[in-house]
Amino acid sequence: MIKVGDRIPAVTLAEYSEVEGNGCSIGPNPVDTAKASAGKTIALFAVPGAFTPTCSAKHVPGYVEQYEAFKAAGVDEIWCLSVNDAFVMGAWARDQKTAGKVRMLADGSAEFAQATGLTLDLVSRGMGVRSNRYSMLVQDGVVKALNVEAPGKFEVSDAATLLAQAKAL
Repeated sequence: MIKVGDRIPAVTLAEYSEVEGNGCSIGPNPVDTAKASAGKTIALFAVPGAFTPTCSAKHVPGYVEQYEAFKAAGVDEIWCLSVNDAFVMGAWARDQKTAGKVRMLADGSAEFAQATGLTLDLVSRGMGVRSNRYSMLVQDGVVKALNVEAPGKFEVSDAATLLAQAKAL
């Protein structure tokens, strides 16, 4: 399992863009995690699935609400990762009103989740292999804080916990 001091996996995620610009076309665009995190401080959190109850009611809204506080604490970007496709993540971004605050990144084949060792096996529930619920603070591609939830819990990966860690760095 990934730990503090490790580099985040160098994989390509996907992000759905609603508008064309800055080299991005409308629709799914590749996001190279190594390039996208280089020289930045990222508040990254991962969820088991888009549109799921805890993720939609608590996890994403907390990060959207704390966007300004994260910026004030020196965080350049907030990333939400889920094992869903870019179209689903784009729809969820619209639903959660994350534009300009939280980048909703699709880990469609669970490559990032598997490379971190933070997978959640939901095959018996018909949901396949998903990401565990966690948050991490990443500086220049290196994990500086990591908060992994116990199964079925939402206690340590919330925005308030990661924000306090960002302020402490």
